[in-house]
Amino acid sequence: MRMNMESPVAESPEVLVERLAQAGRSAQRALALMSDVQKAKALKAAAAALRDDEPSILAANAKDLAAGEAKGLSGAMLDRLKLDSQRIAAIADAIDQVAGLADPVGEVIDRRERPNGLVLSRVRIPIGVIGIIYESRPNVTADAAALCLRSGNAVLLRGGSEALHSNRAIHAAMVRGLESAGVPSAAVQLVPTQSREVVGAMLTAAGLIDMIVPRGGKSLVARVQADARVPVLAHLDGICHTYVHGSADPDMARAIARNAKMRRTGICGAMETLLLDAKFPASVALVRDLLDTGCELRGDARSRALDARIVPASEEDWDTEYLDAILSVAVVDGLDAALEHIATHSSHHTDAIVTSDDAVAERFLAEVDSAIVMVNASSQFADGGEFGLGAEIGIATGRLHARGPVALEGLTTYKWLVRGTGQTRP
Repeated sequence: MRMNMESPVAESPEVLVERLAQAGRSAQRALALMSDVQKAKALKAAAAALRDDEPSILAANAKDLAAGEAKGLSGAMLDRLKLDSQRIAAIADAIDQVAGLADPVGEVIDRRERPNGLVLSRVRIPIGVIGIIYESRPNVTADAAALCLRSGNAVLLRGGSEALHSNRAIHAAMVRGLESAGVPSAAVQLVPTQSREVVGAMLTAAGLIDMIVPRGGKSLVARVQADARVPVLAHLDGICHTYVHGSADPDMARAIARNAKMRRTGICGAMETLLLDAKFPASVALVRDLLDTGCELRGDARSRALDARIVPASEEDWDTEYLDAILSVAVVDGLDAALEHIATHSSHHTDAIVTSDDAVAERFLAEVDSAIVMVNASSQFADGGEFGLGAEIGIATGRLHARGPVALEGLTTYKWLVRGTGQTRP
């Protein structure tokens, strides 16, 4: 049964979440019976519905943008919120890509035979009902729905108020497409209220929701981690570093730095701290490039000597995810100093080095403890689509279950299948 998204919700947050989660669990059982081909067909229908509904999605997004401007959202936040024809096409294309990926459900991870003849197999299965709590980026509605459905999970989406109308329009289009291919509408549900109490009810819905994934700012993730009684796959802030080693090719370093910061400043893979080796010969030109593109640089004393336009950095700057055209910059004495700075200030999301020294590159790869570690590439590649995963639920920065871009495999768990011929244990 479809839910009227505009009607007030009379039931308590706990009762609402229980009802939605129970409906999701029933839908998930139906998904478990669907074949790989059926799930792929359903996602392609959802992608087609998104393309067909582009005018209504853009109209809904215009309402959100107008409200965001009235609230004084930053340019970077408005960019995260904005949809246009190209971005809607990209969202639909990502769904098609997910549809074309191999279904992880049923994959035999390993198989072994015991001396007593028992045959044991470890097989991937869906996690179950997944709750996604996210802010500002309406593409998450489609990405999360597609990845959860492809991996056999039902999903309960709770988007931010900034993207309220956009999320509803995207959700309505996707559900229409999915239903046309035989998927229960409760497989992809959007919470019909922006009540903060509903978030609390989701976080404590142990036994109803199997995993929570927060996508948003530090305060949201901190609240989820503090209050959750449900397992959490955390996506923390992206304090991403790029270290330009003394051996780096100047042209490569300048191109990577510009792209890593300025391609899109409001995404989690954007560079937030630039570390320049004291022996790198083109530091002046590199910081000038960034300043000339309109980026504000906040630096230590040694970096401020490179250009008078660099303003002093505070201690807080080294631990700040700006999501804007602002960058902290420091000059460091070699690889060890860069590694120490990153170990102290990184959020373990994505850190990169630019170098022509293979030994230095390998040390950086081995010693930086982040979910994604890059050599000679822009940190803006920290994206599930760019990794060939079709899309992503988020970049997990913890150490358990999944790390880095979380896509289909990260949305599965496993069970053991044991086949015997009458064995009993002595």
